[in-house]
Amino acid sequence: MDAFRIRGGRRLEGHLRVNGSKNSVLPILAASILADKGNSIIHDIPDLRDIRTILQLLEAIGCKIDRDKKEKTVVINAENLTDYVAPYELVSKMRASFLVLGPLLARMGRAKVSLPGGCSLGQRPVDLHIKGFKKLGATVIEEAGYVIAECDRLDGGAFCFDRPSHTGTENIMMGAVTASGTTTIINAAMDPEVVDVANFLNSMGASIEGAGTATITIKGVKKLTAIEHKPIPDRLVAGTFMAAVAASGGEVTLENVEPSHLGIVIQKFNEMGCEIDFNHDRLTIRAPARLKAVDIVTTPYPGFPTDLQACMMSMAAVAEGTSRIRETIFEDRFSHAMELIRLGANITISGDTAAIEGVENLSGTNVMASDIRAGAAMVVAGLAAGGETQVKRVYHIDRGYENFEESMAAVGADIERVKD
Repeated sequence: MDAFRIRGGRRLEGHLRVNGSKNSVLPILAASILADKGNSIIHDIPDLRDIRTILQLLEAIGCKIDRDKKEKTVVINAENLTDYVAPYELVSKMRASFLVLGPLLARMGRAKVSLPGGCSLGQRPVDLHIKGFKKLGATVIEEAGYVIAECDRLDGGAFCFDRPSHTGTENIMMGAVTASGTTTIINAAMDPEVVDVANFLNSMGASIEGAGTATITIKGVKKLTAIEHKPIPDRLVAGTFMAAVAASGGEVTLENVEPSHLGIVIQKFNEMGCEIDFNHDRLTIRAPARLKAVDIVTTPYPGFPTDLQACMMSMAAVAEGTSRIRETIFEDRFSHAMELIRLGANITISGDTAAIEGVENLSGTNVMASDIRAGAAMVVAGLAAGGETQVKRVYHIDRGYENFEESMAAVGADIERVKD
């Protein structure tokens, strides 16, 4: 397995480009199944393990895939689907693979999708997806580790999520675009990625209103057409790059950023003493001599994203004062705290809240990535720490960040990928 070797304490300066959003690209690639004619062309596709997994899944059900990694473009032809089964070998690698359930059900009238795997972040059940499709008239059973759904055609109806779920919202939305009548999703996720997927589907010929609000209305259409699309920038990659600069010091300009997607994130960086300027799709962040403590509560968008909580904890570890971070999305998302303590952080966990008393310096040592975002947080902490840090299990990081070590090295970090 690979690891990152980091020699911390170097100031970061320069420019970085943020790639297309992984959390937009994955459902958009799944939605390409809905086009029974022509080629769907998706641009700005990052080269990530999760992207490779879902492309393998699409090929397994009969899609023809033509990928140009240099141009970051994927062409998908779904005219001749040969299977409706999403196998365990692929879905077990990544929970987002479950997003093919809705498109397969809409396109083929049946879907057999393995119960998902992926990062261990406590319970992330797919029961909300299943309840939604049952509400729209599908027969859904669980058998031998698979969810099997069937229907002649989904019927429009109203479904209310118990809590906002961006993958649940996307899955039901994709399934309902060809349902008979009108479907209403209540308490829908409002994430920018949901809006991006809705825009993609509308360009294909769907009729979706209200994406980006808590109520989404979908009027069923008979068929969709393949189109060309460029996804929104990845706000989580942007936030991670910002955290690296904030924790280790320096000034970096990020290109291909949508600041409106980072509202509360930018606010918290400002509270910690960072200066942030905008110029169209560029964001420049300047770190202070030392960060200030901050209080954060993770909540669904437009609240503070749980996927940036770990990086904020790395920043808080070296900030002046005591920060408090409350995690309300996942009950088991403080695994990175123990790794930060290995680096010298002063962190106390009580239930869903972490208290971080900032220290002046972290000291490099061996740490481990337990999931995508925790791994990124270890890199952020390693960049701020004195001495040498080795981050192990970076295959987690590779699921969400394209050539992360090369990006950091490009702005002055002393980091390299090594064999562990």
